[in-house]
Amino acid sequence: MPLITYLFQKAVENPLIDDDLVLIIGEITSATKTIAGKVRKAALLDILGSAEKVNVQGEVVQKLDELANSIITDTLKCTGKACMLASEEVEDCLILSDTGYSIAFDPLDGSSNIDVNVSIGTIFSIHKGDIKKPGKEQIAAGYVIYGPSTMLVLALPGFVSVFILDPESGNFILVEDNFKMPEKGKIYSINEANYNKWVDDGLRKFIDSLKEEKYTLRYVGSMVADVHRTLFKGGIFIYPADVKNRNGKLRLLYEASPMAFIIENAGGLATTGEKPILEVVPEKLHQRVPVILGSKYEVGKCIEYLKNG
Repeated sequence: MPLITYLFQKAVENPLIDDDLVLIIGEITSATKTIAGKVRKAALLDILGSAEKVNVQGEVVQKLDELANSIITDTLKCTGKACMLASEEVEDCLILSDTGYSIAFDPLDGSSNIDVNVSIGTIFSIHKGDIKKPGKEQIAAGYVIYGPSTMLVLALPGFVSVFILDPESGNFILVEDNFKMPEKGKIYSINEANYNKWVDDGLRKFIDSLKEEKYTLRYVGSMVADVHRTLFKGGIFIYPADVKNRNGKLRLLYEASPMAFIIENAGGLATTGEKPILEVVPEKLHQRVPVILGSKYEVGKCIEYLKNG
């Protein structure tokens, strides 16, 4: 079943899914199809490498970052249904109208991995009205991962659905409805090179306990790739606060919040270590938070270690 057909069927039973939201999601995924094509041909189109500038985050901008940001922004501006757009690559929120849907997005997550052909992706979050709302008020969130196949994972309140891009028809086709992640896994994902820099000793004790239980470490360094594996295989993904990034490094509105929304609607948990990510009220556009998310068992155990130090 194609994505748009699926959304219209869901709209019959869910009043939150109106025609405008279907249009917004359809246009976001249309933009990601274009990005997927550019990613596949990046080396041939001379769009690999640095754009020789830094973004508002102080990070080096890749050529594909800029291109992906322009594709999504231009596509959403043309819908007439988007009122606010917030991108990782742009300092200020783009105001389009007084009413409609606001969309926060990371146009190309994991862009530092582009040159080595590692899976990267696009993350998006959709709110009704103002963009600076807690994640629990999201209308929809999702990500597209550009891997061996181009896959869309879409969450709406109460359920998560998985789609694969069919290159022949050009449609995202439903492959799993009402997806649920494992309640327990055997994989943990964290940059363990920063072990001595983590601000919380409880986290070190938790990671040590996972090693004792013979968990396997898997870490790509692309949030989309690492969270995607955690979602499907179970376990835990952690990007904690450290001595250099006391507030964490991942951005709330277009990284932590949408991924937490997906994880929790799939049956998992997501926390900053102090409170659920979905309850954090944004104070600024590019606010950062620590991120701990994954299966209920591992995240619950991690929270216990953090409380006990």
